[in-house]
Amino acid sequence: MFLSVFDMFKVGVGPSSSHTMGPMVAGGRFLDLLREQPFKVAGLRASLHGSLAFTGVGHATDRATILGLAGFLPDSYDHAVAEAALAEIDATKSVTPEGLGTLKFDPKTDLIFDYDTDLPGHANGMVLMATDAQGDVVVRETYYSIGGGFVVTETEQNEEPKRDREDAKTHPYPFETAVEMLDMAAKSGKSIADMKRANELEHLGPASIDAGITRLWEVMEGCIERGLERDGILPGGLLVKRRARAIHESLKAEAGLNLTAPHTINDWMGVYAMAVNEENAAGGQVVTAPTNGAAGVLPAVMMYWLNHVPGASRERIGEFLLTASAIGGIVKHNASISGAEAGCQAEVGSASAMAAAGLCAVMGGTPMQIENAAEIALEHHLGLTCDPVRGLVQVPCIERNGLGAIKAVSAASLALRGDGTHLVPLDACIKTMFETGQDMMAKYKETSLGGLAVNVPNC
Repeated sequence: MFLSVFDMFKVGVGPSSSHTMGPMVAGGRFLDLLREQPFKVAGLRASLHGSLAFTGVGHATDRATILGLAGFLPDSYDHAVAEAALAEIDATKSVTPEGLGTLKFDPKTDLIFDYDTDLPGHANGMVLMATDAQGDVVVRETYYSIGGGFVVTETEQNEEPKRDREDAKTHPYPFETAVEMLDMAAKSGKSIADMKRANELEHLGPASIDAGITRLWEVMEGCIERGLERDGILPGGLLVKRRARAIHESLKAEAGLNLTAPHTINDWMGVYAMAVNEENAAGGQVVTAPTNGAAGVLPAVMMYWLNHVPGASRERIGEFLLTASAIGGIVKHNASISGAEAGCQAEVGSASAMAAAGLCAVMGGTPMQIENAAEIALEHHLGLTCDPVRGLVQVPCIERNGLGAIKAVSAASLALRGDGTHLVPLDACIKTMFETGQDMMAKYKETSLGGLAVNVPNC
């Protein structure tokens, strides 16, 4: 198994990695498929299924699908340009992706929310179609947005286990479970971050890895800073106020007056996470960590470490992110990071585990302590549902990231107080999380058909 640190952490756009970034990526992939065809197409259609249909409007899936079919991609997304493109598409009932000319596409009739038909591969399914001049479908492809911005076709999903087995032969430390990771660390004498970096070096040079990691933190840090500076009401109709700036100003004032209580450090962690997720809810630039809905947990813990822990150094940011991505890769490979597939335990729970592992590593933890930290954090998110009010990534998502960050720090601290031995292995916890997600009713898995989404007035 190899999932790069740059797969787990991707620069993208809010509010959702699976519902916004994924459909946009799928649109781009479909355009590439059409460019390979020997014949000319005249129009495009799209149908959204499962969670993509039920919470699509709140998660901006409709906008993302349209923009993806127009040639936009998450990592180069420009909000102003996108808004202008959407207005033009609505007026002309067409898109003009590069190399394909003008293609008929009416957002009102060619984008279908299919609430009745679930696709077999994943709760986040979509079918993209190209038509000829007569309106007959000549190219069709099914895509699954499986969380964190990862997108696979139906064929790719079926071939993934074989690809993983082949991939394992090409990397020096091809661990796919926590047990294997710890065994390789013990035999090699290397840290988890060092093993992860050795695997990355099979694909990229040292300078590229370092530059990529630097950019990831720059985007994360920039997202926190913007979130701490902005006031206003978040889009979507719930009239949720941005709170991060006011809380941050209050915390700074209290620090200046020497009024800070010991528990106030939790408020600092919480406000860093809320800043990120308020930016995400507003459609800003974020880093999947491992998803957009959970994007605030890990940056908040990193900012806590850098700003509040004596001896913290930016030179070790790479160690933090590489360790976290190793844990995230194991979770994704053996379970899920998709709220639509396994509830929020798969998103904020995974993010908390990754953050706990990263913090434990830079605080001097051994591989066994790091695995323990990740397990503690994930274990205490088991059963967490995904029930966003009105399908927006706002309530309870924004505050939930703050609590995930606090749990991550507590988990790392507990692990560092021990020697790494513990009763519940991380692999067992990951398996339990996935089984719990499979047993969870669909109305609690990012469909907004149950839980807070129906019990809180949202009109």
